[in-house]
Amino acid sequence: MAADEKAQANGEQAKGKVKKVVGGAAGNESLKGKGHAEESKGDLRAAKEKAKDAIKRK
Repeated sequence: MAADEKAQANGEQAKGKVKKVVGGAAGNESLKGKGHAEESKGDLRAAKEKAKDAIKRK
């Protein structure tokens, strides 16, 4: 996994988790939803990079 892509994925996941927690605590469903979406985006980016690494190994 490229280091910059991995860092970006981890950053998106962390930001998403924070937004979900803050949105849930504040009762802000919009922020909570945006956090969930951002966390999912980070998860997908990480999965994409892992798949690319697996293909390169073969």
